[in-house]
Amino acid sequence: MAPKKKLTHQVTLELAAGNAPVVDLGKMLGQTGVNLVEIKKTYDAATAAQRGDIVPVVVSVFEDRSFALRLKTPPTSFLIKKALGDKGSARPGHEVAGKLTTQQLREIAERKLPDLNTSDVEAAMRTIAGTARSMGVVVVD
Repeated sequence: MAPKKKLTHQVTLELAAGNAPVVDLGKMLGQTGVNLVEIKKTYDAATAAQRGDIVPVVVSVFEDRSFALRLKTPPTSFLIKKALGDKGSARPGHEVAGKLTTQQLREIAERKLPDLNTSDVEAAMRTIAGTARSMGVVVVD
């Protein structure tokens, strides 16, 4: 059995899928000494199918300057905005930014399910509905 590598840094970044800016990578990972171009190539290849989305990634840098990437699902607020086609309300609770159908809510919940602390789609829908409510978005049937 190979010896386990020692983790030196772990950073979570929210980057544009398929086109990660090297500047953002450099700001957060420059001091680790890891090859930023390799991280960019690996990330871009892994997220090419989701181009246009924001895909968070956890970058783990090891003692020997190797790295591992763990992709997450896009932020809930991003998915809600994408479903609505515009932004949230400037004054949630006072102004309605848009309406989200239960079908759209279910689709977002199913996409976010791997990153949520539940395996029940109905519970995930309630979580997503809470985020939508805080953005000034109304959920309708």
